[in-house]
Amino acid sequence: MENAKPTVLDLIIETHIGLDRQGPGSPETIIKALSFLGNLDKISRVADLACGTGGQTMILAQNIKGNITGVDILPELINVFNDNAKKLNLQERVNGIVGSMENLSFQKEEFDLIWSEGAIDTIGFEKGLNYWNSFLKKNGYIAVTCPSWFTDERPVEIEKFWGDAGIGLDTIGQNILIMQKAGYSPIAIFTLPEKCWTDNYFIPRITADRALLEKYPGNKTVADYIENNKYETELYSKYNQYYGYVFYIGKKV
Repeated sequence: MENAKPTVLDLIIETHIGLDRQGPGSPETIIKALSFLGNLDKISRVADLACGTGGQTMILAQNIKGNITGVDILPELINVFNDNAKKLNLQERVNGIVGSMENLSFQKEEFDLIWSEGAIDTIGFEKGLNYWNSFLKKNGYIAVTCPSWFTDERPVEIEKFWGDAGIGLDTIGQNILIMQKAGYSPIAIFTLPEKCWTDNYFIPRITADRALLEKYPGNKTVADYIENNKYETELYSKYNQYYGYVFYIGKKV
């Protein structure tokens, strides 16, 4: 993008399009999550919702035999997604399409597995699980990561940060109840290690942010955007004993 006056969305795309991941996670946690599923050979149809450029999708494809459809609302990310699939010779089984995880174009009960990392909180954990349920076959799996409170009490500063971001976090216990009410039997719940945030997301993002500062010197929108990213990183370092990303894996009843 050669935009002299970038919007925040422009900056989000520019920051994330070159990263391996668009949020916290790791190949190790993906493989761990897959280990809790049933016979992987029977998982023939998979949807990865809000897939980004497909860092996690390609790991999935290398560990299961089924076909995977990645869905993301940003065409720029889907273009990179499909390029990445071709580079890994996975294009026969992995395809990215532009679409919204809130308005899916798939058939009912089409998928054996719905996967989504670092995205369901933007529409709401309960809303996402309820809506996506109808696209899963009976006994199909849901596997999502979602930021969650580890404690019932937490500092005002970090609670305000998430509230200001428009994201209402729940505790792990509350999310398990939500999962059950949405028609899933919980299979496994585990927290993502700290390095999934720091090494795999925050540190690469810092490098991308620096490139933005060089590209848009003196731009207030860019400076504010980067300052907010820095604040998010500082808060995690200060308060990560109170919250973090959690993998929630369930089976449709």
